[in-house]
Amino acid sequence: MNPEGRADRALAAFYGLALGDALGMPTQSLNREQITARFGSVTSLLDAGPDQPIAPNMVAGSITDDTEQAVLVAELLIESGGHIIPSDLAQRLIDWEAVMHAKGSQDLLGPSTKRAIEMILAGHSPEEAGRFGTTNGAAMRITPVGIAADIAHPQRFIKSVVQACQVTHNTTLGISSAAAVAGVVSAGINGATLTEALTAGVMFARMGEGYGHWVAGGQIAARIQWARTLCADCDNTQLPALLYEVVGTSVASQESVVAAFALAHQVASGRLSAIDALCMAASLGGDTDTIAAVLGAMLGACQGLGAWPVDMINQIKAVNQLELAPLVEGLLALRAT
Repeated sequence: MNPEGRADRALAAFYGLALGDALGMPTQSLNREQITARFGSVTSLLDAGPDQPIAPNMVAGSITDDTEQAVLVAELLIESGGHIIPSDLAQRLIDWEAVMHAKGSQDLLGPSTKRAIEMILAGHSPEEAGRFGTTNGAAMRITPVGIAADIAHPQRFIKSVVQACQVTHNTTLGISSAAAVAGVVSAGINGATLTEALTAGVMFARMGEGYGHWVAGGQIAARIQWARTLCADCDNTQLPALLYEVVGTSVASQESVVAAFALAHQVASGRLSAIDALCMAASLGGDTDTIAAVLGAMLGACQGLGAWPVDMINQIKAVNQLELAPLVEGLLALRAT
């Protein structure tokens, strides 16, 4: 793919992450019944109400920790020439949460990341601190690694993923789920179709299973393939309930990341458009902002900026003062080295 095409897809991946995050912001941590009662189904960027448990009163188009931590990882990658030192990432996350506390935000570190940071502050090594991280925190912020690292060099690529996961999600599940997402993003930027990129994501999920502390649980690659088969003949009216009730939409990586892949497969099959898939993800219930953010990154990387409504992207830029082009340029420069 030519440089202009790579830049378009890389920018679409990062803005797709932000768009999914913002669409899921008002519905995160709500169940399906609550979402239906308050919003019906999500079809646009919406304000969060005063009783939103994580993001009360946030205005429509606001991003959350998914995008903010991805930006943090992108900045760290660029500053360090493409190599993440686990202790540096730990300190950035500590500093980020302190800023969130000062703002009065409830959008703080997730359970795996929080536990890892507490272990680091207690004197444990970053490598040891991440041994309990099985949730989706690494996958939600891995998109910059997929932009900066090329799957054409598999060992170098997986090493970059592991470095980004190690401090908080140094487990087979944490690493393989992040490797799956980053693999799709990197493949898309290389010009792969969505179907081809999703296949690459499964391959790198399997590779990621060879790293980190082993933990019991359904393997990411196997669950992605199972969910694809499960949902293959499901129409769009039944799909949200199937994902919510059977695949799962919690912060567990085996649920939320797999749900995002299941929706991506529906887009690849032509059953859903990219934006309709993001809106469906935001309406599912559970960890909606992360599911939609991960999905947006993967779809954007494979379909480019044309997949996203211009007015929505402009609203997100304005509300959050979010200009991602310089970060994407820096990440692509790393990819070229």
